[in-house]
Amino acid sequence: MTLYDETCFECSKLITAKYSTSFSKGIKSFDKRFRNPIYAIYGFVRYADEIVDTFHEHDKLQLISGFRKDAFEAIERGISTNPVLQSFQQVVNKYKIHHELIDSFLLSMEMDLDNKIYNRESYCTYIYGSAEVIGLMCLKVFCEGNEEQYQQLKPRACSLGAAFQKINFLRDVKSDFEERGRTYFPNIDFNNFTEADKQHIEREIKHDFDEAYEGIKALPSDAKLGVYVAYVYYLQLFKKISQTPASVIIQKRIRISDTRKLALYFKAVLQKKLKAI
Repeated sequence: MTLYDETCFECSKLITAKYSTSFSKGIKSFDKRFRNPIYAIYGFVRYADEIVDTFHEHDKLQLISGFRKDAFEAIERGISTNPVLQSFQQVVNKYKIHHELIDSFLLSMEMDLDNKIYNRESYCTYIYGSAEVIGLMCLKVFCEGNEEQYQQLKPRACSLGAAFQKINFLRDVKSDFEERGRTYFPNIDFNNFTEADKQHIEREIKHDFDEAYEGIKALPSDAKLGVYVAYVYYLQLFKKISQTPASVIIQKRIRISDTRKLALYFKAVLQKKLKAI
């Protein structure tokens, strides 16, 4: 079983590296004991998201329903022949991750199959399930059974997840709107996306970032740098988006270069050593 488990966690690590250089670098900044659990969480959520966003030639509802069923069966049995679910179920059971978080995540994935235009209520529900609960799963790992610490940091973890997701929405406006027909931001017409619309969204994101930063400072030391690295990557992306006109945002995907990410990483390491965070 040791070899099997190691192989399963390596699969989740590979998925993370292939799909997200930002999160992959951030995870490498965690203490070693946190890395595999976070890889496992990322691998799980990444593959569920892939079902609803990519498998266009297949019955997505059937696939995501099967994925849900397999996930909860793996958690209940404590075993799976699917390497992604095997590593994930171990993390869920070891760190006592609430099943409600997993259910909310999968519900948001299912919402993407039908919802094209979101109102304020469905927008908040979607962000909670697609992003905030991922932060809460990770927080369960970082707190290592300290429920009081988890409850104290819970609102800040939700803010960080919300900030990341809203930035993703802005970054991916072109593909979401043109290719998938989705409008996540309520009361926004992307056929007539104005600077005022963009600034309204950015104020919301800035509030989330401010709240999240206070939580990062209070994280356990062995987890702090990894979360902070992801934070500074997204903060830089947010700054670049803020400096880009609304007319450009809807035409192209804004990116941060790998060179810039590397510079941000070393700056974050230095700040951690100087106890600036």
